[in-house]
Amino acid sequence: MAGTDLNGRPVRLDPGAGLSPQQKRAQDAEPDGEGRFVVPSVGLDVPLGSMNEVGGSVVPPGFTSAYRIANLGTPTAPGTGTVYVAMHSLRWGAVGPGNYLFALDTGTSRVAPGAAVLVGGDRYVVDGAATVPKAELPDAAEIWADVPGRLVVVTCLEKPDNSPAVDNFVLTAHLELPGDGPE
Repeated sequence: MAGTDLNGRPVRLDPGAGLSPQQKRAQDAEPDGEGRFVVPSVGLDVPLGSMNEVGGSVVPPGFTSAYRIANLGTPTAPGTGTVYVAMHSLRWGAVGPGNYLFALDTGTSRVAPGAAVLVGGDRYVVDGAATVPKAELPDAAEIWADVPGRLVVVTCLEKPDNSPAVDNFVLTAHLELPGDGPE
């Protein structure tokens, strides 16, 4: 068993999907401690942890938290660059934070443009969502561009037939500035 999902159910990884001890050390992950990751419109409210991208890979170490990626973009100064957050979505009826973001049957976003996303103490407004093939994600320049005030959330896009995910679901948002929000 690799851990538990948001409902306390055991999660099992596909063979070869785990991290090596060396990768885990380099990831320097903390599952919480940076506040909360909240998307009120879909009922998502989980701990916000931190982790490092390691060797071109972003593999969240747990299944019940969202993880700010500490060594990409500007994780602690959102007004000056992009904040990246990664989380797991799960198959076989298990539920990870990422499962809240998309409709499993259609692969479309459950989070509408204009919806709020809270990352620690910062509030973002959703601009949109995209599906990106996993093989193309490392070279997707528009995703990895360091843009002031932008949030990029990445999770696997699970499939209704429970076969391994071949795409990532990417949600983008912009930092809400004073006067941007509802009156």
